[in-house]
Amino acid sequence: MATPSRSFFQYKLLKKLFRLAHSKNLVLSRGLYMKDLSLIRNFSIIAHIDHGKSTLADRLLEIARVTDARTKKDQILDSMDIERERGITIKSNSATFRYTAAHDGQSYILNLIDTPGHVDFTYEVSRSLTACEGVLLVVDATQGVEAQTLANLYLAMEQNLEIIPIINKIDLPAADIDRCMQLIDKTLGLDIDRAVAVSAKTGLNVDQVLEAITKFIPAPSGDPNAPLRALIHDSFYDTYAGAIMKVRVFDGVVRKQDRIRMMSTGKEFGVTEVGIQTIQMIPTEDLQAGEVGYIIAGVKSVEDTRVGDTVTLANRPATEALPGYRDIKPMVFSGLFPILGDDYENLKDAIAKLKLNDAALFFEPESSTALGFGFRVGYLGLLHMEIVQERLEREFHLDLINTAPSVKYRVTTTDGVVHEVSNPSSWPDPTRILKKEEPYVRVNIITPQDYLGNILTLVQEKRGEQQNLIYLDDGKVQVVYLIPLAELIFEFYDRLKSISRGYASMDYELVGYQESDLVKIDILVNAEPVDALAMVTHRATADARGRTMIERLKDLIPRQQFLIPLQAAVGSKVIARENISALRKNVTAKCYGGDISRKRKLLEKQKEGKKRMKQVGSVEIPQDAFLALLKSDGK
Repeated sequence: MATPSRSFFQYKLLKKLFRLAHSKNLVLSRGLYMKDLSLIRNFSIIAHIDHGKSTLADRLLEIARVTDARTKKDQILDSMDIERERGITIKSNSATFRYTAAHDGQSYILNLIDTPGHVDFTYEVSRSLTACEGVLLVVDATQGVEAQTLANLYLAMEQNLEIIPIINKIDLPAADIDRCMQLIDKTLGLDIDRAVAVSAKTGLNVDQVLEAITKFIPAPSGDPNAPLRALIHDSFYDTYAGAIMKVRVFDGVVRKQDRIRMMSTGKEFGVTEVGIQTIQMIPTEDLQAGEVGYIIAGVKSVEDTRVGDTVTLANRPATEALPGYRDIKPMVFSGLFPILGDDYENLKDAIAKLKLNDAALFFEPESSTALGFGFRVGYLGLLHMEIVQERLEREFHLDLINTAPSVKYRVTTTDGVVHEVSNPSSWPDPTRILKKEEPYVRVNIITPQDYLGNILTLVQEKRGEQQNLIYLDDGKVQVVYLIPLAELIFEFYDRLKSISRGYASMDYELVGYQESDLVKIDILVNAEPVDALAMVTHRATADARGRTMIERLKDLIPRQQFLIPLQAAVGSKVIARENISALRKNVTAKCYGGDISRKRKLLEKQKEGKKRMKQVGSVEIPQDAFLALLKSDGK
């Protein structure tokens, strides 16, 4: 029998010491257990995308010695490779670490709850902020205040959080600290005396951020003797442990072997482990009011650990859930089909596994006469759609076609029933429709004044309704419009970046449904409708959308032996048409001289043959044509 290694015994000894320290309320030199709530600080970092939020988190963890030369890497809280490649945060994360403050010599426990930076994941940001008492609001010293800076600021203000402004990237030549201070004071209305100017990349002044956290962010409150109330701010799936809940405990205590209940569903589970998370998960004896950690309870699905839900004890339940819980509802829908029909079962397994780590993903089976069997998938936004497809292709080695994105419309039929339609092929018969509604979003755009005219033209083209126009102090303008969500997902972001040369930033939120004159456009190839290419749009843009689709399709479908008509139709009215001319064999090539009637006879015979072929022939759109068409339409 092999002798256990020395490192194994060291591990067992450290584990026993760690548990002993917990039982006696002690603190080891590397321990993180602390019962004094006055020395705990829970905070998040929020920022506009690419303002340095993840880099600042890396530096904070380095100073706290959570990472060292062996374990450190860029974007350490971003667990997926695709997050590091794109430089964005998709899933929120958390880290607990200890810091001894210079101003009072006290040893504090800091709980950093990371947040995604893209507008698609605003719901996760709001849940993370609910678990905190304060935030670091990062502003790029070269860019100033952007759209998501304001949006995240408003989220923090709604939660009554303490806000510490952080001016980042001061090492760059274009950095203007004085201008950023003025913006923080006048545009954001924050206390500039608390602002800290740092370079997260070089580490300059980052220790002052930790000092500001311990000084200005209040300690958590809560009653350890009250019934348990813990907020789930994130969850993920582990192959061996099941769905793991990341929680902030507001009241009560949760221990191993407790039986917990989800307040939104009433489901109960037995706790097998609780603990805190540094970079790894560290088991503890319990989690008390004010603490941030994780709970493992043998939950089989992430759907049972919904972000924003409240966890309580089954034998002593809380009477009231924590505020703010709501179901995550997808905003954008598209069909997802395997290029190879034999991959359907593989796609089914892959998307089910992906959903275990992405509770916001919605899918149901769908079939198409053109594309075969696949799924109708709901996403939080276009970036979420792109990330899901890339993960499926990369992690499960699939080749996929994503149909053009659409939104969920509400249609009231003449019998008074309200239908939610996310698939254009399910659009009811126009004679049965009483009222049609589409979702609207409030779009907040911040742009330099030089590009204001072009941007106003763009939002008006997209059927926007102006809500506000505010001139900011740094030569920028804040433009607020109500725009149909369907217009926002069709070329809006690309055109916004193009006409502003990349300087405009955008944030949006769903505000509800409004009645609209919507029509369904059918694409017919050789008089046969292609369900995968159907779309719903406003009547005013139907002609242009239909004509664009037909012109693209004409270049992608190969010619046949007979004439192929391509049509875009609204109901029985054809709004656009193109013809793909037939391939023609020279049947008179063998006639040298002679009577002209022989040539006419051969041409008439060819004409009759092509007529019969058109009646019985079928046109199959090749997969690469579908791929090119849908990709170009999606952009």
